[in-house]
Parts: sequence; C-alpha cells; structure tokens
Amino acid sequence: MIALLQRVSQAGVAVDGATVGSIRAGLMVLLCAERGDTEKEADALLAKLLGYRVFNDSNGKMNLSVAAVEGALLLVPQFTLAADTKSGTRPSFTPAAPPEEGRRLFDYFVQQARIKHAPVATGQFGAHMQVSLVNDGPVTFWLQVKVEK
Repeated sequence: MIALLQRVSQAGVAVDGATVGSIRAGLMVLLCAERGDTEKEADALLAKLLGYRVFNDSNGKMNLSVAAVEGALLLVPQFTLAADTKSGTRPSFTPAAPPEEGRRLFDYFVQQARIKHAPVATGQFGAHMQVSLVNDGPVTFWLQVKVEK
C-alpha cells in the first residue's frame, strides 16, 4: 500500500464543484492499494502514517507526528500512485489493486483512521476530484508498505 503525504496548512477535495472533504492544518494523504494488499498492509501503513514525524517541535525540528500535534487528515484515493512508469510514455496500472479491492481497502483504511485519529476527511473513491492544498514547507513524503511474500 502506498501513501503520498503532504504537510498542509489547509486542503480540500471537490467533486462536481461541491466540496466533499476539507481540513485545516494536518496531512493530505493520497492513498493507493496495490495488488495483493490486505488489511495487514493497511494497518501497517496507517500506524506508520500516524506516527511519522513531519511536524516541527519547539526547536524547529521535525520531531512531532500528526497525532502528537492533533492535526487533521484528508485521505484521498489515488490509484495512479501504483503506476509502472519504467518503459514507454504511457503508464501501466497493472500494479494497482483492482477497483473493487482498492475501494474496499480505502474504506477500511478510512474506518480505521477514524477509530484511531480525528478529524478525518476524505475524497470520493472513483470520482473525478479536484484537490487543492497549501503544502506547508513544502513537506512531502512517500510511504510504502510492501506485500510480504
């Protein structure tokens, strides 16, 4: 499972001109389930995400997690993170989980995030979304939990 997280001062997602999710300070996270991912990978990625230290402490060092600063989460499904771009000029999405499985794991991730953290806003799976954000820093990290074979 993949997460591209960005520390933001604000972020929002709109579908057909209507806002479906927005946050103030926190993390905007693009999420992607890969083929073979299960709840195990989702749980591991969520634990890593909630504990990842990307917020500044009183000394200006990135030592605090979103949980520690009580920041918000905006979780946005984005299957294109799994794109295989090794050859040619058109990405292959074979590494991404099939849509039904991707939706199931995204919904599971959101449910678990809401149990462990608040507030949590989301994008809309399968919709054409417009995502806006103010990246604070800028601070952006790629987190990935691989399937154990």
